[in-house]
Amino acid sequence: MASITIRNLDDNLKARLRIEAASHGHSMEEEARLIIRRAIEKSDSRGGIGSRIHARFAQVGGADLEIPARKDKPRAADFDE
Repeated sequence: MASITIRNLDDNLKARLRIEAASHGHSMEEEARLIIRRAIEKSDSRGGIGSRIHARFAQVGGADLEIPARKDKPRAADFDE
């Protein structure tokens, strides 16, 4: 297991963490681990950028875009031009 040290933690924030930990019956270290774990898991559940864009447009009814048919065949890039 890895260890980290958190420097310059505000005294008020440390006191709030201690109170929160005590209310849950945890040590301050365990409470900090749980908070970090929840934050990371929450960010993982958001999905990738495509999923987030889809979710944003779904809130307003979605967006149906007409995809035009290809007129030209694909060609290799010419870097000599």
